[in-house]
Amino acid sequence: MALRNEPCVLAMAIMITFGMVAPVLADDTGSLTTEKAEAVFKKPANYSPYADRDFPTRPLFGDTHLHTAVSFDAGAFGARLKPRDAYRFARGEQIASNSGQPVKLSRPLDFLVVADHSDNMGFFPDMMAGKPELLADPTGRRWYDMIRSGKGSDAAIEIITAFSHGTFPKDLLYSPGTRAYHNAWLDNVAAAEQYNDPGRFTAFIGYEWTSNTGGNNLHRNVIFRDNGDKASQVDPFTVTPPIGSDNPVDLWRWMDSYEKKTGGSVLAISHNGNLSNGLMFPTVESFGKKIDREYAETRAKWERLYEATQTKGDSETHPFLSPNDELANFERWDKGNLDGSVAKKKEMLEFEYARSALKNGLKLEQSLGVNPYKFGMVGSTDAHTGLVAIEEENFFGKVAPQEPGPKRMTSVFIDNPQTGVKVMDWEVSASGYAAVWAKENTRASLWDAMQRKETYATTGSRMIVRFFGGWDFAPGDADNRLPADIGYTKGVPMGGDLGSAPQGKTPTFLVAALKDPIGANLDRYQIVKGWLDKDGNGQEKVYDVAWSGDRKPDAKTGKLPSVGSTVDLANAIWTNTIGAPELITVWKDPDFDPSLRAFYYGRVIEIPTPRWTAYDATRLGVTPLQGTTMTVTERAYTSPIWYTPAK
Repeated sequence: MALRNEPCVLAMAIMITFGMVAPVLADDTGSLTTEKAEAVFKKPANYSPYADRDFPTRPLFGDTHLHTAVSFDAGAFGARLKPRDAYRFARGEQIASNSGQPVKLSRPLDFLVVADHSDNMGFFPDMMAGKPELLADPTGRRWYDMIRSGKGSDAAIEIITAFSHGTFPKDLLYSPGTRAYHNAWLDNVAAAEQYNDPGRFTAFIGYEWTSNTGGNNLHRNVIFRDNGDKASQVDPFTVTPPIGSDNPVDLWRWMDSYEKKTGGSVLAISHNGNLSNGLMFPTVESFGKKIDREYAETRAKWERLYEATQTKGDSETHPFLSPNDELANFERWDKGNLDGSVAKKKEMLEFEYARSALKNGLKLEQSLGVNPYKFGMVGSTDAHTGLVAIEEENFFGKVAPQEPGPKRMTSVFIDNPQTGVKVMDWEVSASGYAAVWAKENTRASLWDAMQRKETYATTGSRMIVRFFGGWDFAPGDADNRLPADIGYTKGVPMGGDLGSAPQGKTPTFLVAALKDPIGANLDRYQIVKGWLDKDGNGQEKVYDVAWSGDRKPDAKTGKLPSVGSTVDLANAIWTNTIGAPELITVWKDPDFDPSLRAFYYGRVIEIPTPRWTAYDATRLGVTPLQGTTMTVTERAYTSPIWYTPAK
């Protein structure tokens, strides 16, 4: 194991160290090609290691999933910030929150997708503005009067209940094809156009398609590569019939029709499988139709990424699914579906989490010839406040009532007495971010990186993570101060593919991570491997490949001892006296069988730090409820690299 443990790492050094690049050796699918490798090795080297570089030099951090007051539910729960406010905040400006508190990010983000809900988009801002056409309806007038008289919470419950139960007045419904709906969409598009600043800040055009029949989450965020001239030619695809549908297959058809109509490009990101009650990653049938090759091909084409972590819990894996993974029990939301109307059953879990979906994808590929779950990883917020304020020490909640205040440590977020499903506000996670290895900060470059899955998820940290796979990485490669130069030359980055193993070769991986410049030190870098055994059963194993300090794995269990903790809960502080600012090594799979399908992804763990609940307790003087989680081990998940044997 090669390990760097310098006591001080400057932000500029971080960018330079992990940003060096060399000619691309992967084809358009991300697969390593022998011909390109040979061509590069024969080419005379430039003296300058930065000359002729042609791939990403640093990750760009952003959020692909933010709601504003334009979203029906966000507005109902008190959000008043709109897309323009959201973009201003994300690019670093100080603004007033929905509750009037001053708020600002520690550092600007590089990009943002305002993904307001497709259904009933724009209704609530018009309701708040007292639009005559809404007040002409008796129910609309009553709701408006309730909000203005201080009964906004009661009105919100009535409005959302009516919409979810199909009793929402038709005259008030904002749907595609109506002037009110189209105007709301055009205004969101115009906001993104106004704040998009190529090279400095990217404002994507997007929306969320919110399939939630029976309370089972099947949400997807749709992100446009295009500018407003194309995106404005359509209205978003909704869930509400007769125009919309709750079936993802119909969303994919809409995406295909959009591209054919405009010549543009879109992709979808699914999220919160942990709240789908077993429906997010089906293996037998979906919506009554058997999973076949066409389904697998279509899903793989349109759904390039999965949102593995966000405010409604972490969806990488679950202790029930990964009992030998001591770090699997992280920010769990596993009590039921999205509204708590159906309690969770253990048999649902396999079809909800990223790691098990990746394993089942290998099975489906073996039987169908196509892997529908060949997705990359991102994190995002799903905040419904218009604020991407998700740092633990700067967390402004998921919805407006959860903005900082003494009640959010003890309040209830979801409570369904019929099923017993209860989620407290303190269980909401301060998470996460999408990290994208793009060549430049533009819509096209970022979107293309998402399309090729050169992305990773973080739970809120801005650590820098590299993950390369190939056949010829050697231990000495970890001693080079330009790891990306070697990584792209000898292998493929996260999101790529390793074809059939050359004779006598075993996959090798060059991995590297640098701490967030203003964040916590690193505990360890792990590689998660999943594969199909000879009987076609999915298997998994987590390998500790680089870690801080002089710890050694236990001789019997092979487990790495805990890094410890420096957290002072009474004062909500910690010190970087443990852990490492940098981890880098080359790892060779000791259990490789060239005949078996497999995937590998990186997981980087920080040392423990105070959770947002600890900051609330200290700053607001609130006594936490018994059982409240007070510390967090922030982490990152890279997109996988897949190995496929010869047929």
